[in-house]
Amino acid sequence: MNARSSKPHEIVERALALSRADGCVVIADEESTANLRWAGNALTTNGVTRGRTLTVIATVDGAQGTASGVVSRSAVTVDELEPLVRAAEAAARGAGPAEDAQPLVTGVEPSADFTEAPAETSSAVFADFAPALGEAFARARAGGRELYGFANHELVSSYLGTSAGLRLRHDQPNGTLELNAKSPDRTRSAWAGRSTRDFKDVDPAELDAELAVRLGWAERRLELPAGRYETLLPPTAVADLLIYQLWSASGRDAAEGRTVFSRPGGGTRVGEKLADLPLTLRSDPDEPGLESAPFVIAHSSGGDQSVFDNGLPLNATEWIRAGELAHLTTSRHGAGLTGLPVAPGIDNLILDGGEGRSLQEMVAATERGLLLTCLWYIREVDPATLLLTGLTRDGVYLVENGEVTGEVNNFRFNESPVDLLGRATEAGRTEKTLPREWGDWFTRAAMPALRIPDFNMSSVSQGV
Repeated sequence: MNARSSKPHEIVERALALSRADGCVVIADEESTANLRWAGNALTTNGVTRGRTLTVIATVDGAQGTASGVVSRSAVTVDELEPLVRAAEAAARGAGPAEDAQPLVTGVEPSADFTEAPAETSSAVFADFAPALGEAFARARAGGRELYGFANHELVSSYLGTSAGLRLRHDQPNGTLELNAKSPDRTRSAWAGRSTRDFKDVDPAELDAELAVRLGWAERRLELPAGRYETLLPPTAVADLLIYQLWSASGRDAAEGRTVFSRPGGGTRVGEKLADLPLTLRSDPDEPGLESAPFVIAHSSGGDQSVFDNGLPLNATEWIRAGELAHLTTSRHGAGLTGLPVAPGIDNLILDGGEGRSLQEMVAATERGLLLTCLWYIREVDPATLLLTGLTRDGVYLVENGEVTGEVNNFRFNESPVDLLGRATEAGRTEKTLPREWGDWFTRAAMPALRIPDFNMSSVSQGV
């Protein structure tokens, strides 16, 4: 018999019962996925997968402090449960005192559905989407376009149990759709992506129509030199930049003088104005359509994430409030070191405060500038300023007198998202979006388009 035939909560309880450590945290993640792939206006593959990953975190008290050991394995059989628990305990005993050690979280109401079967996805999630995709193939074929891409849906049920008495469970659906349209000679390409919980709010026909327009823009090709251009960043590009900013917003690192959020002379920039526009960057586990885990699920410690915080309730948090830096990500340990309030990371990100205009309306109000599709290959250059570099991809368009007049070459950019927020002169309507670069790790985002008067296109790129 393998662990897959046992209920997840039973596996958690069995592992906790086997523990001989001073403290124990067990996380069982039940994952199911369904996907479709297509190329040249035809489906190529589809599939459904199931899996379980078990993480055991053992804590051992000693004269010098509390140590922790973490072991994660997939496809664990019942016979392998005890060796897994013992491995975590051995790792804890072999480690020095954990810097982030805290008492395990207590006092959280148990999840009413902790003992219920995990949620699972299946190919049925595409029941309405797949026929609509077939119709989009036909329209694309008739219009001289070729569609490529994939749709992926996953459902992860996480069961969290601790020796301190927590019994929590969270179901996380996550869907992504990426669609590329290409001209038959492959000289023109356009991309669109969507994030969804259930594929009921994505329309392949709408995306195909959007891509058809962009391929039409690309029929006229112009070459532009590197330089600073007024640039319209679409929501997907804004998401990629601000997600990286959130990942770099460690309160401890800032207090120790290592990041863009460090105050010269000591301390952090919390309370400092970062943007003239009334922008609010926030996360909320209860955000409609972007719901995420309402408690900490930490499989490892690092940065401002701590395994000792597992089960800690998460609340709506404003990282930037009306243009002012309000919070940095902070574990309980980090809060104790810095004096900042406890503010763990949350698995969604929303930017509000724009004027409500659509991207199309912002284009119509542009005398001359660039309209981007998306960014990729984003890398950090300087943590002290959060200077990032990366490339544009799948379409950079020239806007003249309120209209797109053609496609230009791709560029490498060098920019800091913190600086961009400070220089932005307009934010549009906030809408759900799929980050192109970080979509494998972070999909729950809602962003407006931003108008940057002097975006730094540092060099010309030959990328597509």
